Amino acid sequence: MTWTRRKFCSLLAGAGVGTALGRSARGESKLPFKLGIITDEITQDFQKALQFISSYSLHYCELRELWNKNLMNLSQEQLDRAKALIAKHRLRVSDLGTPLFKYNLPEMPAQPREKRDTFLANFTDQDTEDLLRRSFELARFFGTDIVRIFSYWRVSDPEKAYPHVRARLAKAAETAAQERMVLVIENEPECNIGTGRELGRILRDVNSSSLRGNWDPANAVMLGEVPYPDGYRQVRGMFAHMHVKDVKKDPQSGKLAWAPVGGGFIDWVGQFKALRGDEYTGTMSLETHYRRPDGNTLESTRESLEGLLHVLKQIE
Repeated sequence: MTWTRRKFCSLLAGAGVGTALGRSARGESKLPFKLGIITDEITQDFQKALQFISSYSLHYCELRELWNKNLMNLSQEQLDRAKALIAKHRLRVSDLGTPLFKYNLPEMPAQPREKRDTFLANFTDQDTEDLLRRSFELARFFGTDIVRIFSYWRVSDPEKAYPHVRARLAKAAETAAQERMVLVIENEPECNIGTGRELGRILRDVNSSSLRGNWDPANAVMLGEVPYPDGYRQVRGMFAHMHVKDVKKDPQSGKLAWAPVGGGFIDWVGQFKALRGDEYTGTMSLETHYRRPDGNTLESTRESLEGLLHVLKQIE
């Protein structure tokens, strides 16, 4: 029997693996950045999430929640299973998305809200030392040295909270340096560091190679900042990881909502061109957030990823 490419791909499709290998067989162009996806944005089924990532020939995954548990609460059996699945799909872990400093600042607790996105975690500042130690253990276990952190729930006047936040993050950076780890602060609108300007300020003030940024342009939009070029100017050269998602404005209500990458108003073409020009070598993760009307998280991620890949083609 003569094995033509069409027959081979047909056989793979019948075996249920055509999607994963078919894309590789078509020889997709090499991506200009180290791109991955936050797995729980796809599905809580970790194996299915990894299958999706590898089907697009991406090389990285970011860990936060697995099997409806926060990463910090997984059993050793679940951790071993996760590591084996990552190896099976030949992926690398870009960073760990931890709940570190995503809780109240003791000196200035934020006003309680109806709902906060804690990602299946329930920690306080008293847990910080243990969380740091545990996050470094898990980072080594998964073969990365990058741990994502936050800056405490945002208070009504973040400027008053700033000295406390800076002191605590500087102390954490000292610990990270001793452990040869890198903490990356995400600019998160619900936390005290929410924009590029705020992120750049604290990174310059602490001035540690063990405390870098997790630049999230879409998050900066939520606090009224123009992420590119304005926010980017503030963090240029100071971040080791970034998140990619998009934002659109409802023409009638004026409210902001998440959108597939390329379907919003963020200048991602400009941002990616700047990154390439600056020879950015860090990692980045698609953080879908956008949800289709039917709520399907996997297909929402597919739509956003396809949009992202289309944008990247425009900078070739």
